[in-house]
Amino acid sequence: MNTAPTPLQSDTVLLPELIGDLTGIAEFGVAGELLAAFIGAFIVGSLMLAMTGIAGPWAKRKITAAFTDRIAVNHLGPGGILVIVADSVRLLSKENIIPEDADRPAYDLAPIIIAGSALLGFAVIPMGSGIHLADPEVGLVYVFAVAGIASVGLMMAGYASGNKYSMLGGLRAVAQNIAYEIPLVVTGMSVVLFAGSLRMSEIVAVQNETTLFTIPGLEWAIPAWFALVNPFAFVLFLIANFAEVGRNPFDMPEAPAELVAGYQTEYSSVYFVLVYLGEFLHIFLGGAIITTIFLGGPAGPGPAELGIVWFIIKIWSVFLLTQWLRSAIPRVRIDHLIEIGWKGLLVLSFANLFLTAAIVGVIQ
Repeated sequence: MNTAPTPLQSDTVLLPELIGDLTGIAEFGVAGELLAAFIGAFIVGSLMLAMTGIAGPWAKRKITAAFTDRIAVNHLGPGGILVIVADSVRLLSKENIIPEDADRPAYDLAPIIIAGSALLGFAVIPMGSGIHLADPEVGLVYVFAVAGIASVGLMMAGYASGNKYSMLGGLRAVAQNIAYEIPLVVTGMSVVLFAGSLRMSEIVAVQNETTLFTIPGLEWAIPAWFALVNPFAFVLFLIANFAEVGRNPFDMPEAPAELVAGYQTEYSSVYFVLVYLGEFLHIFLGGAIITTIFLGGPAGPGPAELGIVWFIIKIWSVFLLTQWLRSAIPRVRIDHLIEIGWKGLLVLSFANLFLTAAIVGVIQ
């Protein structure tokens, strides 16, 4: 029996096209296509927001409590799950206090940019089971580009708040993102050398159409996921991704002991919800990118219809890893953090790229 994951073909029908065909709205021309695209985006956005709503108020607390041997939320609903509703009502019903010295346009736009940039990234992620909004030829470049827009939002939030702690948090966020975004992209390009394409669906298909090796006797085929083909690149990408999303030990832009809460210090009510939501959306977007380019995307044992299930399991596994590190590793100093990025990770990422290029050249 061959238990290798079912390959995801690069010619998979996109979700808007599927919606258009099933509902018949594709017959209305451009207007029908736009409506189908909107419905598809609503489905994907709702899925991501639902997972973020579970992760932020509830899962984060329960996981951290388990790692640190404490009791987490447990009074509201089974296992404290209704704390999601309680926190939502509490935060959204609070007064939205605007600092007197705030630069109002930038202050108002920053939370939208932080959250919106992450949601835009999910447009090109193949989630399996037909859930794939768009599949451009430069999909990987696109997702890196829109994710990087968050740096602008963080800087705007820090500057526009009129608070020195917020300004320091914004400056740290930009310095950190620049230091680690280059290694992130360079390491991602090493995957492109193996796949021969920037299209996300083709990167997934290449991983699952090739078998790394077969276990004798059991006839289990191990797919050539790039995390197995090049584990060094996988580890580099993980580290750079944790720095990009600001998780321990790289949470210096917030650093409660030093900056109170950094760039989000002056935000309250719905604005704080958007900033907090954006943070977790970027964690899940990072998990989605890692899943797509290193872990075979939505592929897994069983029928192709289970693709979305395997995709969700994989990105939640990355989220679990971020919470594990949050509980186990203390944050590093800001000067050490920047030094690790420029003097360590950048050099290693270019070394990995050159080595990958040499290997691919020899194989071809």
